[in-house]
Amino acid sequence: MDISHLFSLQGRTALITGGSRGIGRMIAEGFLAQGVRVYISARKAAACDETAAVLSKLGTCVSLPADVSTLDGINDLVARYREHESSLDILVNNAGAAWAAPFDEFPESGWDKVMDLNVKSVFFLTQALKPDLMAAAEDHLAKVINVASIDGLSMHPYETYSYHASKAAVIHLTKRMARRLIGDRIAVTGIAPGAFPSAMNKDARDAPDSILQYIPAGRIGEPEDMAGVAIYLASRAGDYVVGSTIPVDGGVLLAR
Repeated sequence: MDISHLFSLQGRTALITGGSRGIGRMIAEGFLAQGVRVYISARKAAACDETAAVLSKLGTCVSLPADVSTLDGINDLVARYREHESSLDILVNNAGAAWAAPFDEFPESGWDKVMDLNVKSVFFLTQALKPDLMAAAEDHLAKVINVASIDGLSMHPYETYSYHASKAAVIHLTKRMARRLIGDRIAVTGIAPGAFPSAMNKDARDAPDSILQYIPAGRIGEPEDMAGVAIYLASRAGDYVVGSTIPVDGGVLLAR
């Protein structure tokens, strides 16, 4: 058994939505360290451009700002990606949003915004990029990695109804897509992060001592924790993982 290249991603391409900050940026940085040509997308063009400029010091990182919550935005992103590459090895569906409001006051806008970005974009962006993924899937599997959340697997006390529902949907959508696409040499998997420092996850970002009591590992996630699981799933090492979503949460699900 030769494992010298088991985790190698050298020379491959990746498109990461929500790649300008948080978990998307962590994955982008890890891929760049592995020799991947990385394309990051985010709704805010300035933030996307700024992150790409910083990460370009580590390797090829290109900014492709887009709003993937709409089909027009998805089609525009795909067209601009194809100006750079003729195939795609790794798609990371990471862009996401959250909304919290009491049950009796939860608005339709908070439902639609979260579902459109967290669920609809996962399906339709993957659908649009299927030819590009298939073009890459000759001597190795192409990979689609959907970023869900442990909130799709268990409850927390905050009233984030559409977020919980959307992340549970992503986990089940990952299974359904995986069943269909593995026949085209596209392996679909998921990651369910716990507490990582990000703008959306303010509790983890600010890391009060109170949150640590709920994490058996005794700390919040670090960039290497997220990069490590993404590299595993994207590489040959993760080829036999099909349709599963891996919790990366420091053991939080054990305590809930």
